[in-house]
Amino acid sequence: MLRSLYDWTIRLAEHPHALWALAFVAFIESSVFPIPPDVLMIPMILARPSRAWLIATVALVASVLGGLLGYAIGAFFYESIGQPVLQSMGKAQAMEAFNTRFNDFGFWAVLTAGVTPFPYKVITIMSGWTGMPLGTFIATSILARALRFFAVAGLLWGFGEPIRTFIERRLGLMFTLFIALLIGGFYVVKLL
Repeated sequence: MLRSLYDWTIRLAEHPHALWALAFVAFIESSVFPIPPDVLMIPMILARPSRAWLIATVALVASVLGGLLGYAIGAFFYESIGQPVLQSMGKAQAMEAFNTRFNDFGFWAVLTAGVTPFPYKVITIMSGWTGMPLGTFIATSILARALRFFAVAGLLWGFGEPIRTFIERRLGLMFTLFIALLIGGFYVVKLL
């Protein structure tokens, strides 16, 4: 099933309304769809490098708006289903402690999921579920998704087809290492 969704997404890149298709994929990927918008962005940018920044901007805006849908899903379903179930099991206090811990590190969770291969939709839904401040969620989502999509656009615009394999196979790892080093650096500074 994933392969057919992947192939369908790739075919969208050749469609005359590919920018709208990208907006749709970026929007639903942030809350429910399993295929990341990069799969569509890469062939679109390679076909028309002069539109790289427009393509990245469309992906950014649609992804952040889709993230708001994921946030709403987390907030709505937790209030109506999750919280009563946890209360009936006597686990409401444990969930409140988890929510506080998640929100203490929420900036890093959203940033990490926004730039790495970790599914962004998981964090968008958890952010709503835990009641992360909406302003923090939006600002971090914009930062994270801009880093990811504009890095992809910039690499493809600058290097073209030869960089494609690196992006598809290793860019997520590079972002993951970057976040780990950034967090480690902050931790070292805090200890000093």
